[in-house]
Order: sequence, then C-alpha cells, then structure tokens
Amino acid sequence: MSVPLPMTNVAGMDAAEAEDTRCMGLALEEARRAEAAGEVPVGAVVVLDGRVIGRGHNRVIAASDPTAHAEIVALRDAARAAGNYRLAGADLYTTVEPCPMCCGAALNARVARVVYGAADPKAGAARTLYRLLDDARLNHQVAVVAGVRNAECGALLSGFFQKKRA
Repeated sequence: MSVPLPMTNVAGMDAAEAEDTRCMGLALEEARRAEAAGEVPVGAVVVLDGRVIGRGHNRVIAASDPTAHAEIVALRDAARAAGNYRLAGADLYTTVEPCPMCCGAALNARVARVVYGAADPKAGAARTLYRLLDDARLNHQVAVVAGVRNAECGALLSGFFQKKRA
C-alpha cells in the first residue's frame, strides 16, 4: 500500500531538498526498527510519484538471508506494490551508502535515484569505493544524492556498534 507524503517545507531548503530530508526520516524510522530487532540499523524506503511504495530494514539475521539488506527488502516490497520488477522513476532512500549487491539491485530495478545518508568506507559502492550506479559501461545509470541527514544516519550506526563492543 502506498502512503502519500506530507507536503510541508523545511526551513532553508528547496522543495527537492525538503522531500529528500522527509523521506530520509522515513528510512531512519526503518533503521530504528532494525536496531530494535538486533540487526545493523539500516533502513530504506522507495518513493514513486510522491508516494512511499516500499519499506525495508535490515533482516539478514532474522531471515538467515545474506541478501536481506534494507535496500533489497524495500525494493522487493515496492516491486510487489507496483506489480512490476521495474521501478522506473522511483527513488530509493537508504540510511547508508549501498553495497555492490544493493547497487546492482537498484540498477536492475531501473530506479531513477539513490539517496543515501552516511557514506560506507568499507562497502560503499555508490561513491566511496566504487561508482557502480553511474558507470557508463552498464546499460542503466542511477543519479546519486549523498549525505542527506548524514549526521543522524552515521550516529545511529556508530551508536549501535559502540554498544556491541561494550
């Protein structure tokens, strides 16, 4: 079921930045669900035509599935909602820069944009280690917006791993 997004403005931002900020807030809600379940706190949402059509958070432990990353879960949910594995025109919001597998899924789904919060220096495949989403050798390219609500996204991850080490 798709959920319309509220059309409120965030001070000092244009409409696109405000929408990205709001949508990342929804992804952060998903990340908190992952953390509450004992998973690495990564969350994602898929938005098409101003409506949330897919949600997901990390479920690799609960599902015993190495592919159950937040982005994959959200893309699967969105594809079911759309009745199509192609999500042309959709935006994928994720709290952490996607790994190579998740970038591949975004490419195969033909999403228009990937918007992420915190960079991932160990597995980031959108900008940090690789640039898979805009590689001209591939048959589809995805626009990338990095650093939306970066501090919040990064703090959620840092806090989780600090608790694990304590």
